[in-house]
Amino acid sequence: MSEERSIGLSSNGPPETVLPPPPEPLTEALAVAVGRDAVASVVAGYPTWSVAWAALGDHGRDDLERYAAYRVGYHRGLDLLRHSGWRGSGYVRWAFEPNRGFLRCLVGLRTAAEAIGEQDETERIDVFIDQLDPGWDRQTNLDANDAGDLS
Repeated sequence: MSEERSIGLSSNGPPETVLPPPPEPLTEALAVAVGRDAVASVVAGYPTWSVAWAALGDHGRDDLERYAAYRVGYHRGLDLLRHSGWRGSGYVRWAFEPNRGFLRCLVGLRTAAEAIGEQDETERIDVFIDQLDPGWDRQTNLDANDAGDLS
């Protein structure tokens, strides 16, 4: 069972980080990429962007391949978060579209970790997601994302 953890709040509340948007050529290439190999080719051109790794994870051939893609995307997202001023705590909200690639990787990693029996990691990710965006309805937002409706 996971223990409850809290976010340390300053008098102004936790900071909020919004990632920079991915390059337009990346989003255009992902929009027309059909199938795993095409998505992998896009990722090879943009390996620092979580949104690309999230797409590759979505096309993974099995749980381990999905786990690997989402994990790389998660770590590339952490790199970009730190570069954007994030210091290990504070909000990274789904409401801001540039954050969605990172958050998709995190949720995908959680699902893949659960599928391969990594229960401790699943619980850690649940706590982390709740710290990044308390109250975020992951399932509704991700289902809307799949349908192309990101409202």
